[in-house]
Amino acid sequence: MRFFIALTLYRLLLPLLFIAAFPGWVVKMIRRGGFGTRLGERAAIYTTRLDDEPCGAVHVHAVSVGETIIALKLIREWRKAAPDRKFVLATGTATGHAVATGAGLENLRVTYSPLDFPWMVRRYLNRFEPARIVLIEGEAWPHLLRLCRRRAIPVHLVNARLSPRSAGRYGKARDWVRPLFSMLEGVAVQEKEDIAIWENLGVPAEKIRHTGSIKFDPGSGAHPARRPEFTALLDAFGPCRPAVMAASTHIGEEAWIAEAIRAAGDGVLPVIVPRHAERRAEVKADLEKAGFVVSLRSSFVPPADAASACFVIDSTGELRDWTAHADVVVIGKSFLSTGGQNPAEAILARKPLIVGPHMENFEPLISHVIAAGGALQAADQTALTAAIRTALDPASRERLTNSAAGVLAVHEGATARVVSWLE
Repeated sequence: MRFFIALTLYRLLLPLLFIAAFPGWVVKMIRRGGFGTRLGERAAIYTTRLDDEPCGAVHVHAVSVGETIIALKLIREWRKAAPDRKFVLATGTATGHAVATGAGLENLRVTYSPLDFPWMVRRYLNRFEPARIVLIEGEAWPHLLRLCRRRAIPVHLVNARLSPRSAGRYGKARDWVRPLFSMLEGVAVQEKEDIAIWENLGVPAEKIRHTGSIKFDPGSGAHPARRPEFTALLDAFGPCRPAVMAASTHIGEEAWIAEAIRAAGDGVLPVIVPRHAERRAEVKADLEKAGFVVSLRSSFVPPADAASACFVIDSTGELRDWTAHADVVVIGKSFLSTGGQNPAEAILARKPLIVGPHMENFEPLISHVIAAGGALQAADQTALTAAIRTALDPASRERLTNSAAGVLAVHEGATARVVSWLE
């Protein structure tokens, strides 16, 4: 009865939420170039010939860019076990769509996942007739799950993750949401302690598997790699300058972190990678206001004053390989915002890692890394500057990177374990 009431409220509120969010969504799509990417598929409006669609494929749903990268990693590994398997990757954002199409995987249909209106989901299912659906991390939509159950389409959730905040919210409403999560055919969790959370939310114990994290699996997928063109760009600021990279920064962080980097020593180059490349004008203005001479990756001009230079990488899909060129990596969204960003790329690239006090979305991994001496944590600008100086020291660098790699090794083989479980 409670689930029926909750579903009724969801159906009443969904159109209102869509109308409220639509203007902001349109602005984002304009900034990110989404309107040239078959965006109508988000509303189950398709232009591809029906006969050309890969019916009976495995569908992997990934909403964000990070989830899309995990999905690509899973598909590559899965193809090793089942080379003839057909896949469709359904993304939720234009940036994720761009990353998926840019990956260059052959015979992979990239589409947009439908909004969770019943008629849109029906059109999507009627068109593709998926053999199964695999959700990445936590996107369980009520209408999608209900309609898949009616059609006997199994839905699995892999790399399952709930932030402490989300787990607390769901825990309080568990009697309302248990019927929803019980529709999942299976859940693959990243950490053993997550098993109890999903049992509490209605997933039977026999349907939960601890596999480790695909995202943090160091042995599967491409690692950060140095590119000659990136080296040439950095050399324009002066050869052999130590580069401290702020990865996936959010509003207000760019100048704040760059100032801390500048204070770490003469010759240290601030390299800023905003989470959203379309913020380039805002980021550039903030940095110039702080006294930096800014060079943008998208329209690169060598700096007139190298000593005051700041390099802003306003590109999509390049962060992993830029990480290989950094001497130290500072994680964005962990200082002036909450949640943090993915530290795995820096650890895989064997780069000293610095985080702020807010890494909630990457617990318990980040706590394990810090406890093992694999990362430095700074609460303010002064502490961040001191941490950068420490991380630039060769002996400290070796200690930090070795300790962090040891923690990540726990997830070795997670992708293959997920594939084996799904197969």
